[in-house]
Amino acid sequence: MEQFDVVVIGAGAAGLFCASIAGQRGLKVLLIDHAIKVAEKIRISGGGRCNFTNRDLDPRAPHKHYLSENPEFCRSALARYTPADFIDLLQGAGVPWHEKHKGQLFCDRSADDIVQLLLRECGAGGVTHWQPCAVRSVRHGVGLAGGTAYELDTDRGPVQSHSLVVATGGLSIPKIGATDFGHRLARQFGLRVVAPRPALVPLTFDSSAWAPYAELAGLALPVRIEAEPSAAPPASDKADGTPKRPRGKSRHTEVAFLEDLLFTHRGLSGPAVLQISSYWQPGTPLRIDLLPGQDIAAHLAETKQHSRKLLANELATLLPTRLAETWTAQDPSWQRPVAETSDKALAALSERLKRWTLTPAGSEGYAKAEVTAGGVDTRQLSSQTLEASHQEGLYFIGEVVDVTGWLGGYNFQWAWASAHACAMALPQGPA
Repeated sequence: MEQFDVVVIGAGAAGLFCASIAGQRGLKVLLIDHAIKVAEKIRISGGGRCNFTNRDLDPRAPHKHYLSENPEFCRSALARYTPADFIDLLQGAGVPWHEKHKGQLFCDRSADDIVQLLLRECGAGGVTHWQPCAVRSVRHGVGLAGGTAYELDTDRGPVQSHSLVVATGGLSIPKIGATDFGHRLARQFGLRVVAPRPALVPLTFDSSAWAPYAELAGLALPVRIEAEPSAAPPASDKADGTPKRPRGKSRHTEVAFLEDLLFTHRGLSGPAVLQISSYWQPGTPLRIDLLPGQDIAAHLAETKQHSRKLLANELATLLPTRLAETWTAQDPSWQRPVAETSDKALAALSERLKRWTLTPAGSEGYAKAEVTAGGVDTRQLSSQTLEASHQEGLYFIGEVVDVTGWLGGYNFQWAWASAHACAMALPQGPA
């Protein structure tokens, strides 16, 4: 049976980075993944250019950009490995990058630059990399070299290690290999799991309710979007997988974003909806301001004094024409010249444009979700090392943990930061 200081399960962003740092610290590391392609989620992210971090991240206030049942947990790791640290790594390797809006950083050429950099870093640390290779089972007991050890049955035979790092990600995008393996492993060792759900995902609506807007597919515009306050989802699963009751209100129940909205054939997408989807709870409505920062009521009242245009044509000076026409078609009192439209009708139109309230039927699910919210309950992990509190040598990092970032590079920064915190804490071998 081959022996290692540490086995890292999952060769994504967090797993690759953790393995590389541990290897360069002198540990004997095995990195293992069941998928055929390495780090496929990195390759497809950011339109193929990987939004690898965000300069606007504030580690002093992690709850601002991250969701978690325990929102302060991520503070330690994020403060100790910052966006500037990862930028230094890229610059030292000659990887060109650029900044888009809102602090988002992307590769100039391709996301593959990040993948190849991480593979080179693993090579520099002498990391043994088995892929594709599935882990069939994991046990914890007395090791061959004395002390306790983890024994893994893999497609390439059994291995032992003093430490085991789980970096298996969440359930998002199953076609590239996502599974619930990390959640099952956590439960096997008695850790609770915050109920997982799709996040950063397009939202869908009942087909009949969405019929008036289906032909707007492809149309985009800037909006302000907010989720209605609601009770928090079940805080965690018990070890046997049964859900616990909600623990009252979440601190993340009121949130709003100023971002672009995109109409689709089945519902809404775009940055605005992806962001709010992480906070939205089934059965609760969204509120959308289609003209953020504008006093549409005052504008229409003033326009009524001199315009002979149809109300739809006047709205088209503020909104995309197709949207203005679709909107006014919903009420006969809006289908006339603005000068002939009653004040009451204009007020109703203004109110609805500023507070469009609608309740999604669901989401596009894990197939289209960029990340998975929920995961291993951080109240059972060390914020300093990511080690399980009651299971020596077992660590969870990256998306498998109940830490979910906003759209815009925050989830990759959590991958780098949690991997770094874990790798720097890993012991050299049996105590």
